[in-house]
Amino acid sequence: MESIERGFEVLIILLGLSSPILVVGIIYYMKKRLEHKQIMAAIEKGVPVSELIPPKPQPAGPPWIKYVSVGIALPIIALGFLVHGRIETVIAFVLCGVGAGWVVRGVLHRKYQLQSPSVSKDSAAAGESRPGTPSSETPQ
Repeated sequence: MESIERGFEVLIILLGLSSPILVVGIIYYMKKRLEHKQIMAAIEKGVPVSELIPPKPQPAGPPWIKYVSVGIALPIIALGFLVHGRIETVIAFVLCGVGAGWVVRGVLHRKYQLQSPSVSKDSAAAGESRPGTPSSETPQ
């Protein structure tokens, strides 16, 4: 009988721990369902869908900063696993490898990042030229 009681205790603990995940999932589902109904109603009325869906916000800065930050944070977390014990050493090496990959991705993304058209138009309007490219005012 004690094992059945212990099983119910474990079940109650698992339900308690998983309830926030269930609540968030249900709220997300209801939100998406309401958005779908609103879009369908607008389509029936003839409103263009592009006016209903707002554009996605652009990230605050260049993405390479996020890549390098994650790449630096993962080896720091790996140090905690490395200090802890033997089994965690494998996790630490995996985290270091993944962190190194993120750092390399960030560095390469920064190196080969394309200039946006708005930046090049602004610099051309101001009379600036990029290094290595001849400008129209260069004497020949």
